[in-house]
Amino acid sequence: MKIPILRLGRVLLTSIQVDLSDADAMQFQGDLVTKISEIEAMGVAIDITSLEVVDSYMARVINDTATMARLLGAEVVVCGIQPYVAMTLVEMGRGLIGADCVFDLEQGLARLNERIRLRGDARLDDGE
Repeated sequence: MKIPILRLGRVLLTSIQVDLSDADAMQFQGDLVTKISEIEAMGVAIDITSLEVVDSYMARVINDTATMARLLGAEVVVCGIQPYVAMTLVEMGRGLIGADCVFDLEQGLARLNERIRLRGDARLDDGE
């Protein structure tokens, strides 16, 4: 299964709307990291609002993906963690330490814009 990755200037938006198999999760990770590199993305928003379950493996994939994105120079936010997902992650001793977490995509884009602005990369579009 291929997870769509949308481009908004130099920000990438992706929404995981179904539970992923391990292979799908790795495919998503590879696709996203490749796209970050291709467009020299400054930010990535990963929306997981539709996910009812985030197991330890998926939490690790998101953390690792966020770390890879930051190594490539992109800021990362995870949008829409459901309350029971947050409780489960904490109970398992897992968190999403590689990314900021926000309630929704609107807040995610605002957080990305602020973090990008603070690091001095004010232009999010393709122009110079």
